[in-house]
This record gives sequence, structure tokens and C-alpha cells, in this order.
Amino acid sequence: MDLLGSILGSMDASKPKPPSEKERLMKKKQKELAAKLEEKHREAKLKFRTKVETQITDFLKQENGQTLKFSAMDNYHRSVVHDVAEVAGLVTFSFGEEDVDRHIQVWKKEFSPCEGELASLKRGEEFDPVKEKLERQEREWREKLEVERSRTLNKVAPKTNYQEKYEHLIGKDSALEAARKTETNAQYGMVSAEQKKDRRTVEDIQAQLRDKKRLKVDREQEEEG
Repeated sequence: MDLLGSILGSMDASKPKPPSEKERLMKKKQKELAAKLEEKHREAKLKFRTKVETQITDFLKQENGQTLKFSAMDNYHRSVVHDVAEVAGLVTFSFGEEDVDRHIQVWKKEFSPCEGELASLKRGEEFDPVKEKLERQEREWREKLEVERSRTLNKVAPKTNYQEKYEHLIGKDSALEAARKTETNAQYGMVSAEQKKDRRTVEDIQAQLRDKKRLKVDREQEEEG
């Protein structure tokens, strides 16, 4: 056998054998079964959605109905309930532990749960509106008390006053007298343009300059002497 024939022979040997009649029938049955299961799941999903729609429709018809609680279910079925409730204009929340007791509860918008009710339901407790009101009032009172306490602590007392500041320079009695005579400016922190004007005359300014010059000369002479 030549080389080419050997290669062709090995290629023919590696080809898979065609399925037998029995194998073809088994594969066909498997496809049919998979199709039936898929159809069954589709029908079950549609049936569940129809059931939820009926429950929510009946709930909306109840004049005194405020909330509706569904039984525990998996993530997919909860998504269906959320979707149907959203279409109906309801408020929805999930409570409980996943794969244990996770469930959905819906409310009409006008009866939407407050934060206190949601907190109670998340803890697995029954909501008591009277108790929640008292707890909220206590929280508000504590918050106000904390704010007032912070304001009190943040108040900075002056480190000194006028008398203590200048007592060592002008004496205790003089400092006290000056503190009594000091008056608060009506425009505290601001000086008007009128107050900034130099009201000295030219003669006053020249006299002050001459005095300063004379004092300087006298000091220089004293230092030289």
C-alpha cells in the first residue's frame, strides 16, 4: 500500500460511525421530551402569572384592603409578582431570608408603609403604630437634646477682658475705669468714610512734624553726649 492509500485508510477509520436506527429513535424521543417539558414550564409560568393577576385584581376591588401578603417563593416567582404589582400601580417590598421565607407584600399607594412599619416587617415583627409613634417622638427628642448639647459645648468663652488685658500696663484702677467708659460702636466691625477723614488742619500737621523732628534731634544729641 502506498503512502496516499495509507493516509486515506486512516482517515476513513477515524470517521464516526453513522448512528443506528435505535440511536436515531432515542435521540428523537429525547428532543420530543425536552419540547414537552419546555411547553409544560411555559404553561406553568403563564398559569402562575394569571393567578397573581387575579389575586391583585381582587385585592384592588376591596375598598378596605390596604395590603396583601404573598406566601414565600423563589426569585423567579417573586419577579412575576413584582412585575404584575408594578403594572397595577402598587407598592411592593420583599421580606425574609432567601431560600427560607422570602416573600412579597404589596400596598395600595395611598397606604404605603412608613419607615417604622418597614423596619418592623424586616425584623419579622408586627407593626404597632402607637409604639412606633412613641419611639419616633423619643428619637426626635434625643436628637434635639444632642443638638442643644453640641451648641453648648461649642460656645467659646472669651479668654480675657479689657480690664485684665491692660491691667499690667496702666494699672488695675485705670484699666477698670477705661473698661467702664468703653462704648460699643453702633457699626461694630465697620468704619464709615466720615470717621476715616483726617480733621487736622495744615498748621496742626506742620506743628506735629516739627515736634517729632525736634524730639529726634534731642535724642541724637543725648546719645552723642
